[in-house]
Amino acid sequence: MAKTTSRKKKPATSQAGESATNGTAAANGTAVRKSRRRSDAKSMAANQKEISVSEFFAKNRHLLGFDNPRKALLTTVKEAVDNSLDACEEAGILPEIWVHIQQTGNGRYKVGIQDNGPGILKKQIPLIFGKLLYGSKFHRLRQSRGQQGIGISAAGMYGVQTTGKPVKIISKVSPRKPAHYYEIQIDTKKNEPKILNGRGDGVDIPPGEKGAKVIEKHGIEWVDQRHGTRVTIELEAKFVRGRGSVDEYLQQTAIANPHITLHYVDPEDYEYEYNRSADVLPPEPKEIKPHPYGVEVGRLAQMIEESDPMSISEFLRSKFSRVTPAVARKLCEGAKVKPRVGVRKLDRTHADAIFQAIQTTKISPPATDCICPIGEDLILKGLHQVVPGEFYAAATRPPSVYRGNPFQIEVGLAYGGSAPTQNVTMDLLIELLEETDTRTVRQFLIHTFNGLGGEGADKIVKAAALKTRQAPSGLKPKERERLFDAMKNINVAEGQQMEVMRYANRVPLQFQQAACAVTQTVVGTNWRGYGLSQSRGALPKGPVSIMVHIASVWVPFTSESKEAIASYPEIQKEIRLGLQAVGRKLGMFLRRRMKVRQQSDRREIFMRYLKEVSGAVSSINGVGQDDLYEELLKVAKKVTADADMKLDDRGRPIEEDPKELDLGDNVLIVDPAEHEAAINRVEKVDEGEEEEYEEE
Repeated sequence: MAKTTSRKKKPATSQAGESATNGTAAANGTAVRKSRRRSDAKSMAANQKEISVSEFFAKNRHLLGFDNPRKALLTTVKEAVDNSLDACEEAGILPEIWVHIQQTGNGRYKVGIQDNGPGILKKQIPLIFGKLLYGSKFHRLRQSRGQQGIGISAAGMYGVQTTGKPVKIISKVSPRKPAHYYEIQIDTKKNEPKILNGRGDGVDIPPGEKGAKVIEKHGIEWVDQRHGTRVTIELEAKFVRGRGSVDEYLQQTAIANPHITLHYVDPEDYEYEYNRSADVLPPEPKEIKPHPYGVEVGRLAQMIEESDPMSISEFLRSKFSRVTPAVARKLCEGAKVKPRVGVRKLDRTHADAIFQAIQTTKISPPATDCICPIGEDLILKGLHQVVPGEFYAAATRPPSVYRGNPFQIEVGLAYGGSAPTQNVTMDLLIELLEETDTRTVRQFLIHTFNGLGGEGADKIVKAAALKTRQAPSGLKPKERERLFDAMKNINVAEGQQMEVMRYANRVPLQFQQAACAVTQTVVGTNWRGYGLSQSRGALPKGPVSIMVHIASVWVPFTSESKEAIASYPEIQKEIRLGLQAVGRKLGMFLRRRMKVRQQSDRREIFMRYLKEVSGAVSSINGVGQDDLYEELLKVAKKVTADADMKLDDRGRPIEEDPKELDLGDNVLIVDPAEHEAAINRVEKVDEGEEEEYEEE
């Protein structure tokens, strides 16, 4: 008789799962085992380790502006030039900078930047160029170009990663002391410099002729100077012209820094010279203490914890700017803390109470001697030297504050009435064609006439019925005449969009234009009221260049690559007011010019019929025709007197009895036909194979 057993019925899901498990186990001939976890806390802890900042940015180099070869080249030049300018200005030296870019292979370029600065001490050279987040500017509240101490060392790290070639540095502090030469690469695991030459100690180059022979023997690149620094980086890069190029960056640097002399040789061996238009250094900005409005509660609590023993009243007065004894007393009363209590007796609750008291207490804005604006006169000089045009205006706003950080906005405007190609005589064109060594007419137009661009050059070449790759030196007389007619008659400015040049602490910003507060404010300004055409949500059209400069102790960039300014309402308000100031000047100038043109047209009509009118009236009443004509001519000139209106270089009428028109002192009016910056006459320093220009 069969034995039976009874048991409780399991849920269907559990029963099915157990059946499947038992079936699998039975199939494998093994017993059922409990599943094991893939990892536990101990094994996970063993895999955790500290990450070096160099290792992090080596894997995330796009954060620093090295996300593609084109930007990598510009970022490398930018970081080196910024460091050179900061070093020269801090040492009280008028900057002179040499930039040389040379192609070494397919997609590889060697970048050399040298300055006439004070030089660098021997022990500091490896740390500055071979260690990320090493510098002297991060903790200082004063205007400077660099801030984090990342840029130039990151450029060297990118060069080593993409080409395997070390960063080469030579620095000289005095003509009587040896120069120091290093070949360095970064140890990304440790964020430490690795010196490759001189058995790990670098090489000292003696002064004088002996040192010059050593430099020549080892092929060290160096322009002979009494002191200065040169860094050479070979990297994977792409050289282009046009928007976002090294050419544009250096040109804009010369605008915002009229006190520098810049020598630039591009990969095609063209040499550019930007001579200084100001012989005085900008005033040295002073370091200030943090302002209470710019300190967050966590930072305030940390400052209290790290402070030396002192009373809370003394702490507030000594650690912050604009905190007087009276203000310190108000803050203590608002936080319900006794002014004499020691900071060591305060905790996070007290720090939060003091922070809340700061927000409700009126404190004077921080001092503004920590920032150094360019100035309206120098903005006019910089724009006039580099940007062809006929009308220039500048406006410097009063200092303002965001998050307790002082800042100042400056705006410059250049308006060009005609393209530089329209102001050339036939004799000058022949002379320019004979001295150029470009391979095509298109290259000749782009390279010779500043601000023309590839689109304008294409219009002229097409209108002249020339071949795309036709050499300028081989043009026949009839082809030269067609080219001259096209240059005179083609309106290359038709449909041209306003060019916006953005600056932060005198440094041009080249990328992320749409994400920048400057561009957003320019687009949001109504330019139609100032005589320019503008579509909704777009930049205005016309031969106009706008530069906007923000000077601040701490520029609020949107990313580590420092390419766009964050949209703080306080900053955008000041930008808008600066744009409106120069816009009003432009509107007055354009309305006056339009009125002069209208009166000139009216006078032409009068002149066309005065002879006939004087003859007809003379035949009717017998008055002498010549006398009548002279009287009618006087009336016509009086009615159209504005046609004779001429303005001086500051926008003031030259006539003895002019109608009132005062554009102020911060404007400059010039004859565009005589503008020195319109035509670029340079010679090629070396012969070599020339490639077609790349246009964005």
